[in-house]
Amino acid sequence: MRKLVRGCAVAVLVSLSAQSVARPSASVAADRPSTVIPQVEVGLASWYGAERQGKITASGEPFDMNGLTAAHRQIPLGTRVKVTNIRNHRTIVLRVNDRGPGIIGRIIDVSMAAAKQLGFLRAGLAPVQVEVVAYPRRGVAQARQGVTPSPRSKSDQGSKAERDSAAHNSRFSVPGGTATRGAKFPAI
Repeated sequence: MRKLVRGCAVAVLVSLSAQSVARPSASVAADRPSTVIPQVEVGLASWYGAERQGKITASGEPFDMNGLTAAHRQIPLGTRVKVTNIRNHRTIVLRVNDRGPGIIGRIIDVSMAAAKQLGFLRAGLAPVQVEVVAYPRRGVAQARQGVTPSPRSKSDQGSKAERDSAAHNSRFSVPGGTATRGAKFPAI
């Protein structure tokens, strides 16, 4: 009989302990990133060049269309990312030095030189995979906290007709068929 009572008591304690929730201390919770930055993203890339040449980027440096740089909404400035064109499998490592793209449905803007090396200069858009390679030297914990997105203003996005035209050209070729803008691509 005692074994039965002990067994029931243990079962009750075990079932109650499963309902308790461990919470980190306030100092640990304060160190957590406020924004989760994906390590790998898949989506549409676009490029920008002469229209932004020499203008100051979010990092404070002048934009160089011949440099190997990129604009991303969340990835910390100074982070190196590997960008792979899903259509042709060309890959390049770029440094994030600006915020953007300012157009919904795109995940990264690359410089003109990067678009040329990735093989989508003429097309203007390409499905890509973006993977974080290295955070800036200030420390991974700080870098992963991210910053508030500050995409370019609507005046920098081109005219409404240009934006609408880009929205209508939303189908593109991928290995094995065609895809639609905003569709999820499998990681390579």
